Amino acid sequence: MSAILEASAVPTASRRFRPGRMLQRHPFPVVGGVLLGLLVLSALAAPWIAPHDPIEMNIIDRLQPPGGDYLFGTDAYGRDLFSRVLHGGRVSILIGFTVAAASTVIGLLIGVVAGYFRLADAIIMRVMDGLMAIPGILLAIALMSLTRASLWVVVVAITIPEIPRVVRLVRAVVLSVREQAYIQAATAIGTRFPRLMRLHILPSTFAPLIVQATYICASAVLTESYLSFLGVGTPPEIPSWGNIIAEGRLYVQLAFWNILFPGIALALMVLSVNVLGDGLRDALDPRLARRL
Repeated sequence: MSAILEASAVPTASRRFRPGRMLQRHPFPVVGGVLLGLLVLSALAAPWIAPHDPIEMNIIDRLQPPGGDYLFGTDAYGRDLFSRVLHGGRVSILIGFTVAAASTVIGLLIGVVAGYFRLADAIIMRVMDGLMAIPGILLAIALMSLTRASLWVVVVAITIPEIPRVVRLVRAVVLSVREQAYIQAATAIGTRFPRLMRLHILPSTFAPLIVQATYICASAVLTESYLSFLGVGTPPEIPSWGNIIAEGRLYVQLAFWNILFPGIALALMVLSVNVLGDGLRDALDPRLARRL
């Protein structure tokens, strides 16, 4: 009997789902994934491919245009901009991935409880509604102003506003799945809650969570740039795309490359993650799978 219930938990469309065929129709996950992979690899290899120390100052070569020994030119302190963009990518990408992972895991746990237990739902969702009523950037600025600036404080400040969005998504999925006949049948025969979650409910949340995580990653990278641009993000001694742009804006008329190249890197990062998320949304949509 339990085997029949477990088999019925897998929709017919999901059993017919062919990832390779879907990717042929929707190549955007591949394009976004390749671009994102190149950015991540360049960031990871920054200590080996960066030609200069990203924090080493050379006043004699300050505001040098791109070319020669400085591929992207130098900033107002004579630091090599190419090396700073590479190392800044390590910080920005780390923040984006960490925020996406942390908010997804925490939001999943809270959302499952809120969606399955009605009493907990009434309490949890009022708290989530209160957090969502505050603009995320303002909440992050408020949290940053209460503590000393550091990389992990930035991660926490950006993660907290993202959790309610994941909670609402997971709760909606759990509320829908909970009313299915096979869930009620499994409950009737005495299936325990942990097993019910593991076999029947959690698998239904994976596809929307993967897509949501990509958008959170892109949003986190942008939010970190906003905070650094406003002077409340990562400390100035830690290069990130946001504080590189913030420092370069003072000399934009003399050395436009100080904001051009980190801005391009930031735009490519956000574009690649969004394209990956859009492609995964199409590839994982069961309604599209039924058309194959």
